[in-house]
Amino acid sequence: MTETAEITFNELLGSYRDAAPDRIDGAFHDLVDALWTDGAARPTAASAVPELIGALGSVDADRRGYLLVLLGLLAEAEHPATDGPVATAVREGIDGYLDAARGATEPDAPLTLALLYLLAHFPTDRARILDATRHLGLDAPDRTRLERALDTLDEADPNIGRAWPSPAEWNISEAEREFDRRWIRALTPTQIRTTWDGDTRSVLATMGAKALWAQGNGKPAAAVDPSPHNLVVDTNPRDLDPAAFERHREALKCPACRGSLTFDTTVARCGQCDAAYGITHGVLDLSQRLRPGAGKSDSSDDAEADVLQNAAVLAGIGFHYEQGMRPNFLRIMGRNWSGEVTPTDEDEYIAAHLWHRGGTVLDLAAAAGRWTAVVCEAVGTERVLALDLNEAMLYDLRSRLTEVPAVRGDALDLPFPDASLDAVNFWNALQAVPDAGRAIAEIGRCLRPGGTLTLMTFRWDDSPVYRYYQRSHHFPARPDGFVLFEIAEIKQWLDDAGLTIIAESYPGTFVFVTAERRPS
Repeated sequence: MTETAEITFNELLGSYRDAAPDRIDGAFHDLVDALWTDGAARPTAASAVPELIGALGSVDADRRGYLLVLLGLLAEAEHPATDGPVATAVREGIDGYLDAARGATEPDAPLTLALLYLLAHFPTDRARILDATRHLGLDAPDRTRLERALDTLDEADPNIGRAWPSPAEWNISEAEREFDRRWIRALTPTQIRTTWDGDTRSVLATMGAKALWAQGNGKPAAAVDPSPHNLVVDTNPRDLDPAAFERHREALKCPACRGSLTFDTTVARCGQCDAAYGITHGVLDLSQRLRPGAGKSDSSDDAEADVLQNAAVLAGIGFHYEQGMRPNFLRIMGRNWSGEVTPTDEDEYIAAHLWHRGGTVLDLAAAAGRWTAVVCEAVGTERVLALDLNEAMLYDLRSRLTEVPAVRGDALDLPFPDASLDAVNFWNALQAVPDAGRAIAEIGRCLRPGGTLTLMTFRWDDSPVYRYYQRSHHFPARPDGFVLFEIAEIKQWLDDAGLTIIAESYPGTFVFVTAERRPS
């Protein structure tokens, strides 16, 4: 570090130390910008780390946690390696970090959360770290996230795809673990390592997001879902009366020729082109045609195109998602660590804004049906059609909502005619599709003039550090990291699709929008 740079950094550190309470967050981000940018350490970072470590003993307790988060960011800049110059410099303070952990008394205090995030970057010190934090009595999610971050890959028996939001949320059986082993054996060593590292980054990102939020806001508090729709049921879908599909005959046309379909309990057939589509326990698969005279699809390979997607096809995955993954996803992506936005708020938004005229109402990307049930209450079960691309999710939905017909289909190529839907609910899913603008365009194509869209998704946070944590989640559908949105681009996609916004709100980093299809 040159003398000029050192003076500049010392000035920033002094400004942070002396900042008024309402300026601490801004002064922290000035420090971050001097040493780190978008996941990478700046060239001067390694030489500045000793000053940061030294400052831990001279700043007030309410400022110490921010510095611990910054040290974690710097160590993570070289992750998964732990012997780079920056990570090595950060690890020089390990004895002090461990002493601070031993002195911590509250497992969810902001300073404790920052310590846990920092310590999670040093797997070579795993035994010492777990010993120093054992007295805290961490809850299962926080404890297993720390343990997982400190683990190393067992190449003989890799355990991948079950780390986020924490291993505690994946209490799978031995039979399910053997299911994992089968699909993992199909992966290359590079795919296994990439997935392991992505799992680790996702766990660290959750710890970092929680710790950063806590520094400025206090202890996190989870939102409770009191709705009876949140109850888990056994995955046991039953066949569905064909009349349930017949009610939606204007929307359920043959994807190949747009001819009319007829339905029985196992097959939908087109009277115009003789195409046939399978129905299994009330799930109509419009994503692929049946081979003539057979019960198989035209696809030459019935396995998932991407074997990593097998991490999301366990029986009951929809309930895993609703009970563990979804609430944590909202905390991180919505910056909702205080539970400001509750499931009840979501229910009430749909009930107040989803409007229809007696035609088909589509719950798009319906997953296991928690919010499909709310759509049913808002418009009547007989009007509702659920769609998702994940069959396992739809079988959970059909087990819960026995009268709701489901369609397997792609949000980027909706299997419905133009202007065939009265309304669409697209809830907490825009960020999960690979082309958000195309998905909105498809909704616009399928909505009748005057039809409504209710949409909930998330925007990028204003903080570059928090944005980094949002992006650093790696899932099967997002192996390169997560992608969220700017509000302006969502508005542009809606306008391009012929949709006019009639209601909008943006608590935290949530996006709630209602839009209406304009006349053609």
